[in-house]
Amino acid sequence: MNVNLKLNEYLTAVKDQPKPLIIPLCAELPLPDISPLDIYTGTRNGCGFLLESMEGSEKIARYSYIGIDPEFVVTIGKTVDVRGNERFTAIAKEPEGETPVDKIKSILSRFCYVNVKAPRFFGGMVGYFAYDCVYSLFEKVREGHNGIQQTAGNRASEDHDASFMLTKDCIVFDHAEKKLFIFSSPFLTYDSNLTEEYEQSIAKIRALSDRIAHLASGKNASETPKKASGKTPEYIPSVSQEAFERSVERVKEHIVAGDIFQAVISRRMVCAVKNDPFAIYAALREINPSPYMYYLDFGDEQVIGASPEMLVRVEKRRVTTVPIAGTRPRGRDAREDAQLTRDLLEDPKERAEHTMLVDLARNDIGRVCRFGSVEVGEFMGIEKFSHVQHIVSTVNGTLRDNLDCYDAFRSCFPAGTVSGAPKIRAMQIIGEEETQNRGLYAGAVGYIGFDRNLEFAIAIRTVIVKNGMASVQVGAGIVADSVPSNEWKETESKASAMLRAIERAGVSS
Repeated sequence: MNVNLKLNEYLTAVKDQPKPLIIPLCAELPLPDISPLDIYTGTRNGCGFLLESMEGSEKIARYSYIGIDPEFVVTIGKTVDVRGNERFTAIAKEPEGETPVDKIKSILSRFCYVNVKAPRFFGGMVGYFAYDCVYSLFEKVREGHNGIQQTAGNRASEDHDASFMLTKDCIVFDHAEKKLFIFSSPFLTYDSNLTEEYEQSIAKIRALSDRIAHLASGKNASETPKKASGKTPEYIPSVSQEAFERSVERVKEHIVAGDIFQAVISRRMVCAVKNDPFAIYAALREINPSPYMYYLDFGDEQVIGASPEMLVRVEKRRVTTVPIAGTRPRGRDAREDAQLTRDLLEDPKERAEHTMLVDLARNDIGRVCRFGSVEVGEFMGIEKFSHVQHIVSTVNGTLRDNLDCYDAFRSCFPAGTVSGAPKIRAMQIIGEEETQNRGLYAGAVGYIGFDRNLEFAIAIRTVIVKNGMASVQVGAGIVADSVPSNEWKETESKASAMLRAIERAGVSS
């Protein structure tokens, strides 16, 4: 088995480097005849993650990532809790900063790394920032408009503002190049035995390679979680249809008054579950394959999602966001499909909403990118998925020299597609209208690499399982001509894939 660095090359690369230090070791293999789901199923052992790209163009769906046995998990809420490998937790404790984003930056900045040629992500932190981070990131949202108290911003919540796991071992599928990468990165302190750490990582790579080969050949394969017995779940709604529609009317009054152009109002549904949450993910990827599929297992909480939309990517200081707005179903044949595409692109309402969101994305990226570097790489293209097609644009820019990936994240968070425009006033109205914290819904799920590349999807089409309960939250974008009953139906439609996945996986009796 060949690895990217021989022992002598590794020893030279780490010589005189500051510590603690991560240096990626990697084996490159042909892509096996087995899915990322099968590998994760056959290797998972407690906490870990699976980030899959099931559909979409190469620009958003090139890689899938698998992580098992993370070194630690950090949760940030009213307090910061770090649990896991003591070699790592000792470094991660007591992070500096006022916001969850600052604290995650503080933790990851304590790990130095050796730059090697690698895919977008080879190790680092994987997890989420909840929407409720807005109350620490934006003073005007926290304080409200004209002193109006924000129910969502002030209510005590058990939800975490952020949860991340740190991994130095990662399996990467490169779907474009048909390659598989197995990473295991030695973790070096000033008293480390360099050769011993190298040999341990090589042994880990070899063990994972052998395990994948066994899984691909059908030997010792672990079964996908099976459906548990039970009945159709009984969902507890956060708000009645009548109350939701009244909220829509109040938002429309704000639009008429000129406060905003749009705001996204959401509602939550909760039900009891008793089966393995991974069964929900296995069902969801069949029902609703998406560019951003994710299963995050934090031990006491599982996050299961099928997001169609990127929030932001920073790769080699290039900032990218891909606004999606405007939807039609796929046609029954090529002719009907083409007609639906034309209808979508010729719909003035869809074009106006999409243009507004592209302008918002340009503004978000422009705040952190070099003057003159922001460009719309693709405008109003069509991205086709298994069940729907969307209008998609791509906005790029080059990060300013004095800023970093966290600045890019802050500038884009939360997405305008799940908050509204203008963003600050829309978030204030969301805080006034919604009766409970959003939690993860409309936040961001993704990774931040040791190399400070990052990529996050918008946390929509997501199921959260915690304390034996599964929650699903969905929203509707309210504009001037919105019909309240139709907006309620839109939320029902958006929730359908997640609810079907929960039902297929099995629920409590």
